[in-house]
Amino acid sequence: MANIVEVKDMVKKYGDHVAVNGISFAIRRGEIIGFLGPNGAGKTTTISILACLLAPTSGSATICGLDLQKQAGEIKRHIGLVPQDLALYPTLSARDNLLFFGRVYGLRGKALNARVDWALELVGLSERAQDAIKTYSGGMRRRINIAAGLLHQPEILFLDEPTVGVDPQSRNYIFENVERLNREGLTILYTTHYMEEAERLCHRVAIIDQGQIVALDTPKALIDSLSGGMIHLGLVDGKADVLMERARSLSSIRSIRRVDGRLEAETARAQEALVGLLEIANQLDARVTSLEIFDPNLETVFLRLTGKRLRD
Repeated sequence: MANIVEVKDMVKKYGDHVAVNGISFAIRRGEIIGFLGPNGAGKTTTISILACLLAPTSGSATICGLDLQKQAGEIKRHIGLVPQDLALYPTLSARDNLLFFGRVYGLRGKALNARVDWALELVGLSERAQDAIKTYSGGMRRRINIAAGLLHQPEILFLDEPTVGVDPQSRNYIFENVERLNREGLTILYTTHYMEEAERLCHRVAIIDQGQIVALDTPKALIDSLSGGMIHLGLVDGKADVLMERARSLSSIRSIRRVDGRLEAETARAQEALVGLLEIANQLDARVTSLEIFDPNLETVFLRLTGKRLRD
């Protein structure tokens, strides 16, 4: 499958702050790739660079075979952007908003009206087309925002956290729209800090932290890499080091490390590992102050790779 986007050693700095720190990746034509990470990880900055809204400090990229820094004007005709911040005129109706954005994209006459009708139907808002945006719920505004990014039939769509603050009905509409558009051949870059969205929608997921991609694979492969999950055990009485050394002999524990007064164990079999850890703690008369068990999922993978939760 040919790549529609190729990024190499991309860096974006704001003074001393490094927002994007040397990332490299490719997006295959026809796939949904997810950028999964907490707020401030560099997801929006990366999308803004690829959408030709920000210039990178260094590095290179091509989109649809076009050079990002030399052919930005041509690239914009091939991409659709749905930003995290709503880009709508609240006093205009949904239809008038879409007509305006369609003209910005160069659409006119019957073609414009046909695309607006199609977009309104896609996001389930044809019956509210004449109502002012200010009367819409937050989720409905998100859906119109998506419709605006699709009017010119882009080859790749950048969706930047499209479900933040939306109601369950609109969230489901967004999921269904993403899946339908992808079935019809649209390539999608989808940023989120909700692991369940990445697991449902994405063919591959890039886990991002502090401006770097720390893992990139299918959701299944990332979760399988964790095997049996993780256990965090808080201790007092200064016996963490001894317990950690004894725990390394347990076949159910793949690795274990000490973080301050807490032990963090990656397990092959979580239940068996938990029993073994507690037995050792009892033998040492070590007092357990906290216990957390994490089942294998993308959020646990992120925790293992970065030492923090997605929503911290």
